[in-house]
Amino acid sequence: MRSILILGAGRSAASLIQYLIKHAAAQAWRITVADKDPSHAAMLVAEGPSVATGFALDATDAGARAALIAKHDVVISMLPAFMHLDVLKDCLSLKKHVITPSYVPDALWPMDADFKAAGLTVLNEMGLDPGIDHMSAMRILDRIRAEGGRMEAFESYCGGLVAPESDDNPWGYKFSWNPRNVVLAGQGGAAKYIRDGETKYIPYHQLFRQTVRVEVEGFGAFDGYANRDSLKYRSHYGLDEIPTLLRGTLRKAGYCEAWNTFVQLGCTEDGFAMELPEKASWSAYLDAFLPHCQECGTRGNLARYLGLKEDGEVMRKLDWLGLFSNSPIGVTGKSPAATLQHLLEQKWKLGVNDKDMVVMWHRFRYAVEGQHQAIHASLGVIGEDRLHTAMARTVGLPIAMACKHLLNGTIQERGVLLPLKPVIYGPILEELEQHGIRFTEEEVEA
Repeated sequence: MRSILILGAGRSAASLIQYLIKHAAAQAWRITVADKDPSHAAMLVAEGPSVATGFALDATDAGARAALIAKHDVVISMLPAFMHLDVLKDCLSLKKHVITPSYVPDALWPMDADFKAAGLTVLNEMGLDPGIDHMSAMRILDRIRAEGGRMEAFESYCGGLVAPESDDNPWGYKFSWNPRNVVLAGQGGAAKYIRDGETKYIPYHQLFRQTVRVEVEGFGAFDGYANRDSLKYRSHYGLDEIPTLLRGTLRKAGYCEAWNTFVQLGCTEDGFAMELPEKASWSAYLDAFLPHCQECGTRGNLARYLGLKEDGEVMRKLDWLGLFSNSPIGVTGKSPAATLQHLLEQKWKLGVNDKDMVVMWHRFRYAVEGQHQAIHASLGVIGEDRLHTAMARTVGLPIAMACKHLLNGTIQERGVLLPLKPVIYGPILEELEQHGIRFTEEEVEA
């Protein structure tokens, strides 16, 4: 009997847990799901009581966390990214393999030799983005190189969105993953990419202004904005000499222009608490960021301050959120970002019958024997329901499959890994196709 510990049972964990439970008997697995909310953990393991157990755990309790990790063979950390490093240190000390869906923290790379010496695998960036994006890109890149191709450009965009049949608000967005990450998206440094040999930087306050239109066959047109540091993947992908490389995020057309309003006002700031009266309104929330104007209403003041049309589409989106109303905020003493998140969690909540959607799009431009060629590869996944969302499936299933291959010895490489080699991405992409997570490729004019 092999034991698997899942730390954190948030929005992206349902399909991961379902897969592990489904295969537990045949694979001789015992599964523990640990979450701060024991009732939520119990609900997620209810379909497999003989093989899975829900467990109450405050993951910030170092002693309790380490004691639980010590009892398992593989740890899957679905905790917020800032908590991974403590888990990784525990796993090194207790000699446990570990898998995460998150970006590799800078402090982890120096630990690579220690994990190798301990005979341990740390498999990171194993979800959707990062995760499926890496695996699908590497499968095509490796094929192009095998055919003698020289890469000239690679662009990749991904978005967690709302399915068309559930798209009933002017923002075209509902939460299918951690709302805090959505509100804080793009912070933490300038976005960085390379275009035609020129390195480009987009500071946060300009990020949602510099968008491109991305057409995804069968799914429509989206706004794409640059995502973090694209250039750190040049060496990982074997593209050190490529003149164009960009990774980005997709949102429905018009979303970024409206979201930029919050960025310019300061509504996404997370470094200070707002001192608003307990019964303050949403209009007062906006007023707190606007220049003082006694004779101006909030709506007119904001439109003039940001150069918006009072009857324009951006104002319509803000109206729909109720930001010009006298409705009480309902929370106090929180940062501007956390206050805004409180509103959005109410307004952008998936309804009982709603479904979400994941869209991913890659563009490869390359030359073979002097001939320029291009490939577009796209993925679209519609969620099953509010629990087994497209986001939960595309994040959770590759993690579950990687766990299976790690326990069964298919993945034997040790140390800090990304899913960039055929031994990892090959079988996982093939199995994902059996679950309807399949890319469509199209050759286009270069």
